[in-house]
Amino acid sequence: MLASPVLILGARSDIGRALARGYAAQGCEVILAARGDISADSTDLALRTGARVHAVSFDVTDGQPDAFFDALGVVPGTVVMVAGLLEDQAQSAADDLAAACVMDSNYAGPSRYLLAAARRMANVPGACIIGISSVAGERGRASNFVYGSAKAGFTAFLSGRRNAYAMTGLHVMTVKPGFVRTQMTAGMKLPPAVTAEPQQVSDAIIRAQGRKSDVIYTLARRRLNMAIIRAIPEPIFKKLSL
Repeated sequence: MLASPVLILGARSDIGRALARGYAAQGCEVILAARGDISADSTDLALRTGARVHAVSFDVTDGQPDAFFDALGVVPGTVVMVAGLLEDQAQSAADDLAAACVMDSNYAGPSRYLLAAARRMANVPGACIIGISSVAGERGRASNFVYGSAKAGFTAFLSGRRNAYAMTGLHVMTVKPGFVRTQMTAGMKLPPAVTAEPQQVSDAIIRAQGRKSDVIYTLARRRLNMAIIRAIPEPIFKKLSL
């Protein structure tokens, strides 16, 4: 049984929308949190599924997670952190403000919001916190080291939270989707064999939550792929265009 209500932080993203549909189909109450007005999404989802759906304003970089949860008026049973930002690597490397935005959006902001969530959810039966991290955080690569380093920090944060709450009822799950065909990756040349659709990510997350999995990859072959990348010796890795 999935713990409800389900709060989706970053609900305007393609993965966030797929998750909203998936949880609503499971009979969960859903709270959509995103920048700007997301009431149209809320109304549409409620009409299509018959689920109870609410919409709230949310900015992962605003530095006010406690105020956000206090205003929510309910303690979620499930929180999914989908919010993140993939910017141009060259711009992030050259511009301090661009780098800070990537780091705040992918590590500092999400971690602070999930800390605030955990403080409220520790005693909720069956509660679950889910963080969408990235395979980019498994090894520093020249092509995305700013984004990857932020995701590496977020992965470590989720692991630490999971271990800290291991003896309680609060479960923490890490999701590493790999390549996903979304608006964020539009225009990128994605390898078909290891590229998932948002619905696949959503389905994998909901199944894994039911099993209380700790760390999941959307596609099983991606786990093997990353194991190979991690095993490459550093002197060789530095010469590769990854």
